Amino acid sequence: MNITRSGRVATIVAASAITALALAGCASNESNPTKSPSNLSGTFAGAGSSAQGSAQEAWIAAFQTDNPKVTISYDPAGSGAGREQFIAGGVAFAGSDSYLSDEELAKTFAACAPGTKPFEVPNYISPIAVIFNVEGVTELNLDATVLADIFSGKITKWNDAAIAALNSGVTLPDLAITAVHRSDDSGTTKNFTDYLNKVAPDAWTNAAAGVFPFTSGEGANGTSGLVDAVKNGKGTIGYADLSKAGGLSVAKIKVGDTFVAPTEKGASTAVASATVVEGRDASDLAFKIDRNLTDPNAYPLILVSYLIGCQQYADPSIGELVKAYAGYIVSEAGQAAGAAAVGLAPLTAELSKQASDIIAAIK
Repeated sequence: MNITRSGRVATIVAASAITALALAGCASNESNPTKSPSNLSGTFAGAGSSAQGSAQEAWIAAFQTDNPKVTISYDPAGSGAGREQFIAGGVAFAGSDSYLSDEELAKTFAACAPGTKPFEVPNYISPIAVIFNVEGVTELNLDATVLADIFSGKITKWNDAAIAALNSGVTLPDLAITAVHRSDDSGTTKNFTDYLNKVAPDAWTNAAAGVFPFTSGEGANGTSGLVDAVKNGKGTIGYADLSKAGGLSVAKIKVGDTFVAPTEKGASTAVASATVVEGRDASDLAFKIDRNLTDPNAYPLILVSYLIGCQQYADPSIGELVKAYAGYIVSEAGQAAGAAAVGLAPLTAELSKQASDIIAAIK
C-alpha cells in the first residue's frame, strides 16, 4: 500500500533479524572481483546523532569498499549539533534522532542551492532503553509517571514506595538515585521527553525538547558519555539507544497493563502506528509516534532517526556523492548491513523504496 500523509503507516520496519542477516549476507556477496570499478571520487562529511554513530561507521566502511576513491567522515556530535552544522553548511548531511522543526525549515541551508530545501528520510529506527546500575537489582519495572518523577528529581531513593509498588518481590536498596541525562542537544532526549509528556502529562508537564529541562541529576555528553556515566556510577539510571546498552541492566516499561522490554520487534510494532507529519514537502518523510499504545507487543519508547541533506546542492559534485551514499543507506542492503552491525530495525521494502525515490531526485 502507499503511505499517505493522512494515513497510518502500515509497516515501517522489518521485525526479523534473521531476514536482516540474510540480506546482509546477500549484500556482501554483491561485492565481487568482477564488479565494475566505481567512478565516484571526492570527500564529504556528515555529523549528528550519536545513536547512529556505529551504524554510520558500518555504512561508511561498506560504501568506501565499493567506492575506494570516496572519503566520508561522520562526527557523532549529537542530533542538535548535526542539524546546526548542516544548516550552516559545515557538513553535507546530518543524522538526527528528531526531525527538523518548522523554525529550522524556515532557515537558509548554506550547502543547498539558493531557494531549495532539504530532504528528510528515516534511516535508523531503534528502541530507547532505560538503563540502570543498582547493586543487587537486575530486573526493574517502571511506568511513565515513575520515570518522570525520577528524572525530574521528585523521586530520589531507590526504595521509594512508588518504585516498590511496581516491583513486588524485589529488594530495593535505601540508596540515592542518580538520574543521568544528556547534557547536549539530543534527539534521544527529545524522544524520551516526548514519551514522558505524552504518557504521563501530569507528572511531566514540559513539552518534548532536545535539551533536558531539569538541572537535577547528572548530565553527560553524547550516548557514550551517558552510558559510561551509568556504568561507572552507583544507583544510576539513564536512557540510550538499545544497541549501546552493553552489559547494563535494562528496565521494562508499562504498556497498557503489561511491562515490556525493548526489542527491535516491539519497535517495529510501535512504528506501524506512526503517522506522517502533515504540511511538509513531499521529500520530507517525518513521522509522529503514538506513545500511548496499549498493545503489549509494542514498545513505544523509540526513536526514528533521520538522514537529512539537500534536495539540490550548491556544489553538484557533493550532491552526486551524497545521493550515492544516502541511496545505499536506505537500500535493503544498507539497512541489512546496519541491522547486522548494531541491531537497528530495518526499513520495510516499501519505505525503503519511498526513501530511495526521494534520494534519487537529489541534484
